Amino acid sequence: MIDAAQIREHAEIISADGLHVGTVDHVEGDRIKLTRKDSGAGHQGHHHFIALELVASVDGNRVRLSANGDVAVMFEEEGDGSPLH
Repeated sequence: MIDAAQIREHAEIISADGLHVGTVDHVEGDRIKLTRKDSGAGHQGHHHFIALELVASVDGNRVRLSANGDVAVMFEEEGDGSPLH
């Protein structure tokens, strides 16, 4: 697993196929908290999370996930830990 200390605030999160998934707010436990602006339609006003286990690599201000974009969003969680879909 990736060292969470490598993940920087405001880093871009991209899927394995290069799609923008979100922007890092900060790391909280074993999850990355996304900024609210990346929450998507119907989800504004609260944060979403991505599990650290989905991170394939960290390169400066870019966090690359191991899943393609259409799959990665299925793994996003609401603030309470429940899946979005």
